[in-house]
Amino acid sequence: MPGELAKDCVIIRDPTEASQIYNKGYYGYPMSGGGLELEFLEALFLVESSRLEILSEGKPVSLPKLMSLAASDRRDFEIKYIVYRDLRQRGYIVKTAGDDFDFRVFPRGGSPTTTPTKNWVAAISERAIFDMSAFVEDIDRAERTRKELLLAVVDEEGDLTYYRADRANPVGKLNEDHLNDAVESHLLEDRVLVFDEAGAEQLTKNGHYGKQLGKVLQLSLIEAAYLMENNRLNVSTLATSRNVPLPRFRKRALKFQSDFELRLNAYRDLRSRGMVVKTGFKYGTHFRVYEDNPNKIHARFLVHCLPEDHTTTWPEMSRAVRLAHGVRKEILFAWTRSKSTEYLRLVRVRP
Repeated sequence: MPGELAKDCVIIRDPTEASQIYNKGYYGYPMSGGGLELEFLEALFLVESSRLEILSEGKPVSLPKLMSLAASDRRDFEIKYIVYRDLRQRGYIVKTAGDDFDFRVFPRGGSPTTTPTKNWVAAISERAIFDMSAFVEDIDRAERTRKELLLAVVDEEGDLTYYRADRANPVGKLNEDHLNDAVESHLLEDRVLVFDEAGAEQLTKNGHYGKQLGKVLQLSLIEAAYLMENNRLNVSTLATSRNVPLPRFRKRALKFQSDFELRLNAYRDLRSRGMVVKTGFKYGTHFRVYEDNPNKIHARFLVHCLPEDHTTTWPEMSRAVRLAHGVRKEILFAWTRSKSTEYLRLVRVRP
């Protein structure tokens, strides 16, 4: 079927042929008089599918020439085209989405004239920088329109990985209404030790704090700071028994852990949601999080804390999602700002 190359599109002028292309896939945009205007993405896909031949001044336009024109017209055209082609080959109707996202995708069996958009899709190169602030803005735009956001990441070989992106609201079942009296503990380097067996039992039974090592309960610096904030723990040095006030304790903790305050903010928020929070070191993340008694259930979430201005690479994000999936957990990114912590989720999916 012949199409005519225009400045930034391809036009099928014959009304019958235009109608045929449009009705079998909803390609392009109908023109007054019965013609059809195709975007370069659509035209290139139809050329590759042997359904369209493009002419310029009566001469065929080669595939390399068409791709060159399309690339000069649209930034990152190759990345976007790989995603467009993949979604079309999966049987979806795909339209460009304007400035906010790259594409809008309709449910299988639907059409632009009969059904609302199912997904917003962002086409991303694996070499692109992951910017947390921009990521949150994308999620917010998608949620305002009640659409699911898909991130389509294209690697250097042209393979695709899809992620569903949304907000999470983790809530646990732990009830700490019956708070214990302040327990005495001792600071030894980067650990806090509770020698008092009765006090240790209070902390483990009412909140599942720490880890029992023989007759001693060991608390992490973050657990200790949180308990001190809530007047449930007194800390003194092991060598001199000198009291360590909370400000001095936090200052000392920063020497061992440069992101201590970032982690503490997220830890505090997760605890307020009824979650039991333990280190996630063995999983390469900050926390593993339980919805209830960790002696009876497995951790549901891995939580990684990120500052407000965080940027990283997509391979790093992919690694975190893949690792969580491999151990049957959800990865949550705790976006921690001065007065709030929000939880963003990435899940690998197959459209």
